Amino acid sequence: MSMHRPAAAVALAAALCLLTAACGSSSDDKASDTMTEAAASKSGYPVTLDNCGQKETFKKAPSRVVVMNGASVAEVSTLLALGLGDKIVANQQTYGMSEVEGRAAAIKKLPTGDVKLNDAYDIPREAMLGLRPDLVLSTTSYGFDEKNGFATRDQLKDVGANSYVSPQGCDQDTSKMTIADSYQLLRDMGKVFNVSDRAEKLIAASEKNIASVSDKVKGEKKPKVMVLFSNMSMGGNDFSSVVAKGIYNDILTKAGGANAFENASKTSFADLSKEKVAATDVDALVVIAYNDPNPAAYAKKLLKEFPQWPAAKNNAYVTLSDSMYLGPSNDLAVEKVAKMLHPDAY
Repeated sequence: MSMHRPAAAVALAAALCLLTAACGSSSDDKASDTMTEAAASKSGYPVTLDNCGQKETFKKAPSRVVVMNGASVAEVSTLLALGLGDKIVANQQTYGMSEVEGRAAAIKKLPTGDVKLNDAYDIPREAMLGLRPDLVLSTTSYGFDEKNGFATRDQLKDVGANSYVSPQGCDQDTSKMTIADSYQLLRDMGKVFNVSDRAEKLIAASEKNIASVSDKVKGEKKPKVMVLFSNMSMGGNDFSSVVAKGIYNDILTKAGGANAFENASKTSFADLSKEKVAATDVDALVVIAYNDPNPAAYAKKLLKEFPQWPAAKNNAYVTLSDSMYLGPSNDLAVEKVAKMLHPDAY
């Protein structure tokens, strides 16, 4: 439903103002304006976000939220962490596991909207409009690109729906993403749903946990870590899902480590040959599971395949899932990686 008043109503209001010569001048009107402003202040609305150069104004908390896939769980996990699961009418994000107890099960219970997905495993335009959303969340701007068969942000606005692209997702380049972007996502959703107090408590707890971990490993030698997704192929080489840049590196730094392949690509992921991987000293492995029920088996296979690595000699690896991604639980990844890299500090 459009939030714009019909032109006839606007014209009538203007005409009445001219006839009475009283618009904006009476004490009653001023009192009414003051009461309206006070009510808006108390409710927390309207809220306006500048999102990827587009103004999104919320007059009330959304109640029909659609979460697009985007190969992420950042958005759905953020909503659940803020206690907003009941606002979701369709969710397409899932990893099948989580570092947070009960989260994977909670995600699995969410409605999917019974949508037939497109070739990108996401919600096509007509199905999206049929869900009658009032807010659509996408990890990157890809989810609102018309040439991909998706509803555009303008088309959603035409049916009364706001839209939101997560931090660093505007140009689909997540190579500069940091933990601060996870906090920005929490803060933005806190404002949109008028639960900023919850968002700030989550952020404060995360910051405290990360600071405690970083203090423990301060001054320690930084092991070279290989971060990759288990059993996932995204390129032409044997190792096409190796992390080069992005939020992963921020997590490694705060855990007292460094990315062994940070300079292997200018983008988030490197597409590496087996020879390149074999020639690199890897002190430890971080294996990220994306719908893989046994990432530890993949890690052990890699350590056996490259026995020359210090990681293989020390059996140094940890498996993680959603905490290594944009989302509300990065502090858990920092802590688990730090314990693996610097066991003597604990």
